[in-house]
Amino acid sequence: MRYTTLLKTDLKPSVICLGSADMGSKIDLASSFQMLDAFVEQGGNFLDTAAVYANWLPGERNISEKTLGKWLKERGTREQMIVATKGAHPELSTMHISRMAPADIQHDIDTSLKNLQTEIIDLYWLHRDDPKRSVQEIIDTLNSQVQAGKIRHFGASNWQTGRLKAANDYAEAHGIQGFVANQPLWNIGVIDFAAIGDPTLAMMDKTMWQYHKKTGLAAIPYSSQANGLFNKLAQGRSDTIKPNTLRIYPNPQNQQRFQRIQQLMQETGFSATQIVLGYLISQPFATIPIVGCQNMGQLQDSLTAGDVQLSPEQLKLLESH
Repeated sequence: MRYTTLLKTDLKPSVICLGSADMGSKIDLASSFQMLDAFVEQGGNFLDTAAVYANWLPGERNISEKTLGKWLKERGTREQMIVATKGAHPELSTMHISRMAPADIQHDIDTSLKNLQTEIIDLYWLHRDDPKRSVQEIIDTLNSQVQAGKIRHFGASNWQTGRLKAANDYAEAHGIQGFVANQPLWNIGVIDFAAIGDPTLAMMDKTMWQYHKKTGLAAIPYSSQANGLFNKLAQGRSDTIKPNTLRIYPNPQNQQRFQRIQQLMQETGFSATQIVLGYLISQPFATIPIVGCQNMGQLQDSLTAGDVQLSPEQLKLLESH
């Protein structure tokens, strides 16, 4: 497993981040602990969660954060892990009502600290944006939480490029911390964003990619394996691809992408998973895919990409039509 560095931080995360959206809910506690243990054993040190994860299911709230908190305490692994969580997400029943006021951010950070059983969060993400709220207020609020010793660094998830730039320009002009990473929807697939049906999300596009390349801002994408689309195609299991995935990743564009993946599989000996994740890991700026594995087999498969490096020419081939 290779490691990288997030610009303007002392964080040195593994090039694969383990997501935990289903840990403690769809994935029971024992299986969650088993996967977390295996991740660490193979060199992983970067965990991603969010306060809202699994809150759409009946049962205990914030169960993903609480599961990680139990594991960190029981295993005594807190010091060796980079722990990231997300907050300031609207309530699921009122997605149209923003929760980005300073009091909302402070409340969510305090709650996450309690759930994770830690004194400080290494990387705190704002899970959504509120374009009506000034970047100055948001950046000042986050810096106050850094100064209070509650978070080390912070990032933006589902922010558009113009807002990212405005926020970091303000931080630089005032000599304070800005966003050290961006968490967009991004993978090797061609995405029909309108088919997702959630305008509060943000995905990597040419403008955002150029901003990352120019500034060196790290990208830590979610949905990094396109819901398993290309892996299932490579395994001849197209009948198991969910209708929602087919709607978001339409033909013929993604069949063409799959043909390029197959070509590289033959040329390199890499698996589909290694190429799908390697595509992200090999970008010209620090890019750390979040893998949301459902079982140990998926985790072990994903971790085989930890040492993959594709060339710029191979990246261009994958993106060609």
